[in-house]
Amino acid sequence: MSESWVDAAERFGADLHLELAGTGSRRAALAQALREAIQDGRLAAGARLPPYRSLAADLGVARNTVADAYAELVAEGWLSARQGSGTRVAERAAPARAVRLPKKPATEFAAPAHNLMQGQPDASSFPRNAWSTSTRRALNAAPHDAFGPGDPQGRIELRTALADYLARVRGVRTGPERIVICSGFSDALRLLFGGGVLRGTLAVEAYGLAFHRDLLTADGVRTVPLGLDERGTGTEELAGRRGVRSVLLTPAHQFPVGGPLDPARRNAAVDWARARGGVVIEDDYDGEFRYDREPVGVVQALDPDHVLYVGSTSKSVSPALRLGWMVVPEHLVGPVLAVKGRRERWTSVVDQLTFADLITSGAYDRHIRRMRQRYRDRRDRLVAALAAHAPHIEVTGIAAGLHAVLRLPPGTEAPTVNAATGLGLALDGLAGFRHPDTETALFDGLVVGYATPPDHAYAAALDALCQILPPAQ
Repeated sequence: MSESWVDAAERFGADLHLELAGTGSRRAALAQALREAIQDGRLAAGARLPPYRSLAADLGVARNTVADAYAELVAEGWLSARQGSGTRVAERAAPARAVRLPKKPATEFAAPAHNLMQGQPDASSFPRNAWSTSTRRALNAAPHDAFGPGDPQGRIELRTALADYLARVRGVRTGPERIVICSGFSDALRLLFGGGVLRGTLAVEAYGLAFHRDLLTADGVRTVPLGLDERGTGTEELAGRRGVRSVLLTPAHQFPVGGPLDPARRNAAVDWARARGGVVIEDDYDGEFRYDREPVGVVQALDPDHVLYVGSTSKSVSPALRLGWMVVPEHLVGPVLAVKGRRERWTSVVDQLTFADLITSGAYDRHIRRMRQRYRDRRDRLVAALAAHAPHIEVTGIAAGLHAVLRLPPGTEAPTVNAATGLGLALDGLAGFRHPDTETALFDGLVVGYATPPDHAYAAALDALCQILPPAQ
């Protein structure tokens, strides 16, 4: 008998996948296939087998062939048969086998004892109940076409909700037709530069995420740094940069140093974009989290035709959602969608519908207010701990966001980071964010993510931080 593969569907809802092979009878082949399925665990103890008629029809054999195979395995103890209960795998048919877990690769590191890495919200604060409620409500209200091929621009429910929310909370000037849903800021960069929507050299801030620079380099994009001082990024330098057609800024809360962009420099960036026909990319990565005053409005409001605004849920809810948005100048909407394509590069429709409901129901505002208070308290505790144990260490930047930069005495950054590693404390040194073409370092510093640990672990993390800080010079 030649080898054949079949799927037998049980009328009670289970599928049974069998391989019939060998040169003997159909009954013998079926009996052997069932034994192997039990031995390798595909048919677990107690699993119900399809009725004779169903399995026979799917396999293309006589009903008596299935009945005889079942009877043979019952006699051998592999199966059990009871009136009204059908035929099942015997409880002791397959001996228990030890489960071997794969060994951890040599490159996998254990979790740190204390985690103060930047860029991570408190994972324990994910709004599970609100998200579950919004998911259920959104699924019940969703039209049938929501689960078809869909729109690469994103669900209209979410784009409408975002247009209203961003206007109310951040001062963004847009309508749903200029919003494109993506999978976060990195995905936005890939769409814009990897797809050739924006070309030429990109100006960036002297300090920023190396991951973003690496992503751009992989797409063949050259980046040049702009100076950074107490007034923020030196956007006045743009006028003298040849070949630069776009600039990437974090104007509300410079990442990672922490200051806002000076109003005159905001205007300088917009004026340059108008004159050059360029684009300002505004990364509003934590714009809702300002603690000492109302957040500064967005640069996009100054000129929606030359500023491309990007936001996401990575800091406000969870990076695991992979949900972000671009507010795109009108002339770039078509090119962005052409790169995104009709399929594949989409964010989950269920997540889009859920987040839209979270916004329109007011649950997102409540979550932001709750997290704003929690992170403000965390920052206050950090400042208080430093005042008590290391008053010579300055917290730079404004009271905002999910991280703070600590200014260290000159020459102490590297040994302090090493000391942290030795104590099991995960954090970043400021030097790791410096653009390689930036000649002069700002200062020695630590980037401390005070949002990352859960509440019960934060006090111990602060104690560890104070232990590794260098003394006053």
